[in-house]
Amino acid sequence: MASAEFLVERSTVIDASPDVVQPLLDDFRKWQAWSPWEDVDPDLKRTYSGPDSGVGASYAWEGNRKAGSGQMVITESVPGSKVVLDLIFLKPFKAENVTTFLLEPNGAGTTVRWQMTGKNNLFFRIVGVVFPMDKMVGKDFEKGLAQLKAAAEQRQ
Repeated sequence: MASAEFLVERSTVIDASPDVVQPLLDDFRKWQAWSPWEDVDPDLKRTYSGPDSGVGASYAWEGNRKAGSGQMVITESVPGSKVVLDLIFLKPFKAENVTTFLLEPNGAGTTVRWQMTGKNNLFFRIVGVVFPMDKMVGKDFEKGLAQLKAAAEQRQ
């Protein structure tokens, strides 16, 4: 069986300062410009609540089988440094994970590390032997980071 806990992490260097990158992470309405899941359901229903950005900002979605449904809430936001959110999946499976974006100045740009941690339930511990979480989600993180890079560099 796979481990009871998992970590998925990818990183990229963006030719823009942390001050340009962070607003794209801190405001869920701006995720449409870069999130790798925005194109899986053209009829995705989005609901925003709480503040427009930062701690307490919330985003819920409901879509087709591929998009599923769930909610994200920003729990920590440190300007130019970090955004942390709770990620709750309701469909197609239930799961609660923590997602962290770490921003590190890198010359004139920013290194962005995207991490997701969580616990594998029994199903994912069994399936995880063949399809580890890193393999299932890693390519989405890579696509999202490439799109985040393009969005941030356009704003530079």
